[in-house]
Amino acid sequence: MQPLRGSLVVDLTRYLPGAFASAELRRLGARVVCVEPPNGDPLRAVAPAWHDALASGKESVVVDLRRDPRLAQRLLERADVVLESFRPGVAERLGVGPDGAGERTVYCSITGFGLGGRHEHRAGHDLNYLGWAGVLADTAPALPPVQVADLAAGALEAVTQVLAALLERERTGRGARLVVSMTHSSHRLAAHRLGGEPVPRLLTGGLACYRIYATADGRYLTVAALEPKFFRRLCELLDRPELAERQYDADQEALAAELAALLAARPLASWLERFDGEDVCVGPVATLVEAATDLGTPPPGRAPAVGEHTAAWAAELGL
Repeated sequence: MQPLRGSLVVDLTRYLPGAFASAELRRLGARVVCVEPPNGDPLRAVAPAWHDALASGKESVVVDLRRDPRLAQRLLERADVVLESFRPGVAERLGVGPDGAGERTVYCSITGFGLGGRHEHRAGHDLNYLGWAGVLADTAPALPPVQVADLAAGALEAVTQVLAALLERERTGRGARLVVSMTHSSHRLAAHRLGGEPVPRLLTGGLACYRIYATADGRYLTVAALEPKFFRRLCELLDRPELAERQYDADQEALAAELAALLAARPLASWLERFDGEDVCVGPVATLVEAATDLGTPPPGRAPAVGEHTAAWAAELGL
């Protein structure tokens, strides 16, 4: 589906959260124009491959907001959606705050901590937001392998709110002013656990039937056989059906040690062949390349050059 076909998204953001959010809106059919500083979005230099993947299909307009924000201001007047990720108050000082957007524009600010709280102006990155949100408590000092605060709590939360605001606009004709806090949204991802866990450390090794195990070739299997029927079948395929009776025993480490020894006896490919077609909730720890091949991920296209579309937009807007 391309439900946003014909919509214009103006992306004033820098780095990852806004780039991912506008890429998702483009995937849904929107035309995305990135307003970049003269040297380009810093993501171009920090992670060029990430930038190519997220900026492909977008347009690039260069505007020096401190010296002459007029082109950006005219784009805001035209936009259906505006994304920005400056610290609170900066967009307004640069002349591209929500007051400069059209009445029907959905203006979304992606922030670290939201507005009005004691952390409002605190600097941070993904790891900081997850730490403040309580998400890392079970796994620290291990680092998360994906930017949950940036991508899920920030970018996808922004997309969700933008889509809801566009739907509301269809009813009322009015745009919206949205503020996303990556820290608050990260906390919401785990807040359902505040009342307690069914098993201590359920998601981080508390159960032998929900862990990652090494195979003979140094690869890994994910085992998530939480339901007894899945674990029973897994134990049968391991030729140890009696282990199924110990699924929720108090001594989970002893059970895990036995599973680890069994799974370490064969290479990953052998186990995948053994479990193929079986209801066991077991799978590989695939590499990104393996996953892309298996899932059919298309190769990234070319990101636009810095300012590639500046002249065209200036002409269209009469500047």
